[in-house]
Amino acid sequence: MKINPLDDRVLVKQSEAEEKTTGGIVLPDSAQEKPQRGKVISCGPGKLLDSGKRAAVSVKKGDEVFYGKYSGSEVEIDKEKYVILRENEILAVLEK
Repeated sequence: MKINPLDDRVLVKQSEAEEKTTGGIVLPDSAQEKPQRGKVISCGPGKLLDSGKRAAVSVKKGDEVFYGKYSGSEVEIDKEKYVILRENEILAVLEK
């Protein structure tokens, strides 16, 4: 199944939640924090401006991004977890 985000929205595949602490303690599912990092799968065409033109989205497919803990809408497609975010909810892009 393919999802095409609209306007300035971005589809992000969530990273896996941390299963161990840095000290090596295994965390149960209920104690694992929601991931705030993921990989951009697809982007919309950009926000429609008052002039009728579209402002290009500043991230691209394949970018690793950080987003706020309560940002976007979580969706599950084919048993994979994704987040649909507005571009302004993305906090940073990870440089490789």
